[in-house]
Amino acid sequence: MATENKNLSDYDKTTIPDASKFRFGIVVSEWNESITEGLYKGAYDALIENGVAATNIVRWDVPGSFELIYGCKKMQEQMVNAVIAIGSVIQGETKHFDFVCEGVTQGIKDLNVMRETPVIFCVLTDNTMQQAIDRSGGKHGNKGTEAAIAAIKMAALRNNS
Repeated sequence: MATENKNLSDYDKTTIPDASKFRFGIVVSEWNESITEGLYKGAYDALIENGVAATNIVRWDVPGSFELIYGCKKMQEQMVNAVIAIGSVIQGETKHFDFVCEGVTQGIKDLNVMRETPVIFCVLTDNTMQQAIDRSGGKHGNKGTEAAIAAIKMAALRNNS
């Protein structure tokens, strides 16, 4: 397991580019809301901690993880330096999990390939609710924090190229 001995919230602040001039979009799935709200909090707090003004963080909610693709596409049009896609898909009894996970992964990949504004993939694809809890502010830290740091680094890369 990739997160077994890693806290997703740990990062070296000295390696993070100045984010004070950047504007970020965060698109949050309403499905599995207790998980996605934890991920959003981790992302939001990390952006603020690294100098992003609250007024430079734009949040949009979408019904589910599959809708993140369209929400992120529209967010890319909003003069943001990077977008964070936040969702949570938990394995159920049907193949729906596989289709949603594959579709969202490919859709976000396509946005990164076809457009200039980076989209950070912060969609948990867990087998159990406990795994999602552990990665959204639980014993493994917060994947939202990790996504915010990735967004800052990608915004800086985009700005420097």
